[in-house]
Amino acid sequence: MPDGAEPPVELKVVRRLNTLDAAEWDACAGSDNPFVGHAFLSALEDSGSAVEDEGWGPQHLVLEGPDGRLMGAAPCYLKSHGQGEYVFDHGWADALERAGGRYYPKLVAGVPFSPVPGPRLLVRPRDDPAAAARVEAALAGGLIRLCELHAASSVHVNFLPESQWKRLSDFGFLQRQGQQFHWENDDYGCFDDFLNALSSRKRKNIRKERQAVADAGVRIRALSGEELKPEHWNAFYAFYRDTTDRKWGWDYLKRDFFDLLQERLRDRVVLIFGEYDGLPVAGALNLKGADTLYGRNWGALARFKNLHFEVCYYQAIQYAIDHGLKRVEAGAQGQHKLQRGYLPTPTYSAHYIAHAGFRRAVADFLRRERQAVDQDIEILTEYSPFKKSS
Repeated sequence: MPDGAEPPVELKVVRRLNTLDAAEWDACAGSDNPFVGHAFLSALEDSGSAVEDEGWGPQHLVLEGPDGRLMGAAPCYLKSHGQGEYVFDHGWADALERAGGRYYPKLVAGVPFSPVPGPRLLVRPRDDPAAAARVEAALAGGLIRLCELHAASSVHVNFLPESQWKRLSDFGFLQRQGQQFHWENDDYGCFDDFLNALSSRKRKNIRKERQAVADAGVRIRALSGEELKPEHWNAFYAFYRDTTDRKWGWDYLKRDFFDLLQERLRDRVVLIFGEYDGLPVAGALNLKGADTLYGRNWGALARFKNLHFEVCYYQAIQYAIDHGLKRVEAGAQGQHKLQRGYLPTPTYSAHYIAHAGFRRAVADFLRRERQAVDQDIEILTEYSPFKKSS
């Protein structure tokens, strides 16, 4: 090999994550965000939740070094529909197909059914930033090549960090912004410390909402690790199915997924239950990262006033304070979260559009949409429930 030349690397496509060594994948994914870890992603596949028959054909990219070790990876799926992504492009699909084009299949680099920001170009830690950048470049180029091989209309990298979002623009990916509502822990010692940071009216409203749940006789419990038993997952799955059925949704997650989650990630699961007369009546599934609690799914089989706010939002804040976590990310949408201490936060996605004419149309739309999102965040921030600094 000539002096200064890069050692040979190989970019591969993996169609089943369980054929890869978990430690090698996780060496690239890291441990901060459980959603990009081997345990979570393989549970989706092994349970039949994110598989080709469900419109999620795994096409994971891995970059191998000359020693066979993974240098980088990207979770990726060949999609035959637009469901379960939370970055909505149904209008794009309609527009292209009305013009005589074909939108599906498309590629999605992200985490199925999980609007959780996190790395999408996974790179084994390197001391040399330039070397890490080359790995990201190889993965970005691999996504474009994969698009060509499948004759796909596009590649969508969803809920990625701002730094990777900016980097992908250098490879022709269009930039899109959205927003979520996140709660930040300002070194609160207890829940009352958080309440005292709010305006008087908002503080009183939260106390009133929490008291209504207590007065109704609902007991709240947060379960994790060995505390979780099969009966808890049976109850939660019933809650989950009730939510999807009532909202005409798609029950993406199979029952086996929750057993695999218990088996592989039990210590990172935080399952918050509301119980009445000793029976679970509502629940919220959360996963715990290095410094963040991620709210995912919610459901209930009984209706109590403010129970959703208590189980999903206030208990998540309480848990984060008690366990020294920096933030709570409560999932997609929901301006009602604002008045409960969750502030608007930008999210990012990057989109490679193969058809030049369609690409120009989408680029124009995204330019105007980004302006609208920025304005929306600015306006919503003015309605923050926190006390105004003098």
